[in-house]
Amino acid sequence: MIGLDLIHADAQQIDDCWNRIGIHGDKSCPLLAEHVHCRNCSVYAAAAMRLLDRYSLDREHAEIEYNEVLGQVQSRSLLLFRLADEWLALATRCLVEVAPTQPVHSLPHQRSRALRGVANVRGALVPCLALEELLGIDSQGASFASQGRVMPRMLIIAIEGGSVVVPVEEVDGIHRIESSLLEQASTAASQAGARFTRGVLPFKGRSVRLLDEEQLLTAMTRSLT
Repeated sequence: MIGLDLIHADAQQIDDCWNRIGIHGDKSCPLLAEHVHCRNCSVYAAAAMRLLDRYSLDREHAEIEYNEVLGQVQSRSLLLFRLADEWLALATRCLVEVAPTQPVHSLPHQRSRALRGVANVRGALVPCLALEELLGIDSQGASFASQGRVMPRMLIIAIEGGSVVVPVEEVDGIHRIESSLLEQASTAASQAGARFTRGVLPFKGRSVRLLDEEQLLTAMTRSLT
């Protein structure tokens, strides 16, 4: 996948000493005795900051082309997931993969409220964003009651210059939705009254916010610069 290539490119451009001589390597780094874990080391933090600086630089020189137009397809592939009490749908072409939850390490001098820190994805540092901050979702007042076991996940999403991880409460799966239903949802955008939302899609007995991926991905990139 393209997204995985972006993650691997991040790892190649940044000296991932934590994978060679650090906690995930042979543990020969002389700084380990002082810091115990690589995430406590200034080298690790500096690598994370360089990663975010690279996103800022790439944003000035790169553009994402969107070739899929909503009204020109008979159906569209969407990922359905939940944040707090809200179900959301995002175009799967933005998705690299759905991954298990990983520890998120905060950074000094956070650049935005949406930036939680960085997570280690297969040895590469990937920025972690709080999607609820971007979407204006109140996660503190969530009252969702599940009838079964719920597994929190992380979505790895491709944006300009690389990838980001987004923690979510639950993933329903990938579904192909008929274009006629999507067009009806898009006409309800004014009723949705929410940021980065095309409209509200009734699906499987739920009210699902259909996200505008172009605006959302742009906002994600800006939150790193």
